[in-house]
Amino acid sequence: MTVADVMTSKVVSVTATTPFKDIAQALIAGGISAVPVVDDDQHVIGMVSEADLLRKEEFREEFYREGYRPPLRARLRHPKGRQKADGDTATELMTSPAITISPEASAVSAARVMEAHDVKRLAVVDDDGRLQGIVSRRDLVKLFLRGDEEIAAEIRDEILDRALWVDTDGVQVEVHQGVVTLSGWMDRRTETGIAARMSARVNGVVDVVDKLTWKQDDSTWDAR
Repeated sequence: MTVADVMTSKVVSVTATTPFKDIAQALIAGGISAVPVVDDDQHVIGMVSEADLLRKEEFREEFYREGYRPPLRARLRHPKGRQKADGDTATELMTSPAITISPEASAVSAARVMEAHDVKRLAVVDDDGRLQGIVSRRDLVKLFLRGDEEIAAEIRDEILDRALWVDTDGVQVEVHQGVVTLSGWMDRRTETGIAARMSARVNGVVDVVDKLTWKQDDSTWDAR
């Protein structure tokens, strides 16, 4: 499944000159946690999140000359926190460049990019960098809401009947709460392992229980 399959295509965006309060209003009204910042041609130039706006509150001095400094770990992860606290427009508040991904990229790739950059959402852009949508962690979590029958059907049709060029007539597939159970038999032991691994790659699969047996144990064959 690709990013285009799960992303939100109707996106609230702001421009570089959008004022602080208008950004806050856009986040609240849209029920979202971040907005992309775009130029006149819809190229994504940055991203403003709730965390960026809250820098102003975080660094607000409750007492005169309080001199607040965030913990070292926070300073390393967000070195521009103090600078953003003084920001009044999107260009002063945004994180730039924005972390982006192509709509043709896999959902797996999106999850890995989010983890690598420690972000909760990605701007989805075309080959020219123009905004196409937003994909968030929540969008990816929705993949696990696929119905059990839908998952079972994909494993039977796409994995067992098409992807594996071996006899799979003896394989039964059961899915409960996203957990796939493969039972029955296949000709060779190595084939059962391949079937289990490929089934685990199907979107929505939580786990695979391999109960397959085999007629020949080819895992110890001498390759000479």
